[in-house]
Amino acid sequence: MIRRFFVLLLLSTIVIGGSAFVRPLQSASPGPCTQDHAAWLKQVLERMETVKPGMTRWDVLQVFRTEGARQTFRMEGAPSGVLRETFVSQDCPYFKIVVEFQTTFGGGNQDVIVKVSKPYVQFSSAN
Repeated sequence: MIRRFFVLLLLSTIVIGGSAFVRPLQSASPGPCTQDHAAWLKQVLERMETVKPGMTRWDVLQVFRTEGARQTFRMEGAPSGVLRETFVSQDCPYFKIVVEFQTTFGGGNQDVIVKVSKPYVQFSSAN
């Protein structure tokens, strides 16, 4: 009886110890789904970083869109004609940037980018 108990205890230890050893080996190599996500994220980030100062609002709208109603803010202490606006990625609504524009006489899509924030992640305002 005691012998069976020790054999059972030994087998349990081997099974538990073996399963703990195998799991890290399986998770160490990323699966194809993880690799696809990483490749997609890299592509999206590279696309977002193409927007640079000196470009126009039209250029921003090739990569981003406005979130909901167009929200522009006149910056306190900034020269007149400088507007600040938040844009969301066309690829994922949680990726955002803030862009400062120097307004032009014609306005609209010809406003010139003065400053672009680094991309950041934030839930959509609709959530």
